[in-house]
Amino acid sequence: MKNWLVFAATLSLAGGVSQAIAAGDAAAGKAKSATCAGCHGADGNSANPEWPKLAGQHANYLEKQLQDFKAGKERNNAMMAPMVATLSEQDMGDLAAYYSAQSIQMGAADEALVELGEKIYRGGNPSSGVAACIGCHGPTGSGNPAANFPSISGQHAKYVENQLYAFKKGERANDAGKMMRNTAAKMTEEEIKAVASYVQGLH
Repeated sequence: MKNWLVFAATLSLAGGVSQAIAAGDAAAGKAKSATCAGCHGADGNSANPEWPKLAGQHANYLEKQLQDFKAGKERNNAMMAPMVATLSEQDMGDLAAYYSAQSIQMGAADEALVELGEKIYRGGNPSSGVAACIGCHGPTGSGNPAANFPSISGQHAKYVENQLYAFKKGERANDAGKMMRNTAAKMTEEEIKAVASYVQGLH
């Protein structure tokens, strides 16, 4: 496990935070967030489980996702593309600062999926090579901002499930060193559903 953590952090620092990060202004971000509120909620807590909660997410991670959506290569989304098309680096920094300062509304895990979800999250699946989520996202799902690993604590289960499938299919490719793609590729549908539900209630 120790070697995996060192490897993961090295890869992320080498490839995950190489883009310039603007110093964001949360107050300015709040004013600029009006167009985002329709999907992500006024405070970053989206009502639709298909759309991510942005509240409380690490600012650097949020900014990198906006940069990746705008570039449209490693993360391409038809809904996000027009939203980020006119955003400047400062706009992205401001929005990231605003949403990062908000508090996420926690969810709850499906009790029927907790046992398997916790098993995968904390120990992975050694027999199939699935890495434990805890190695990058931490015991409470808070992530690692220094390595640009996102917080997934309280995130919508459906959104997490969708992203794992996107990584599994190679439709999303903005993970440093293919860490998420390599992990998701080895996960079964049952494991994906269980771990997605588990993190929804993890805090």
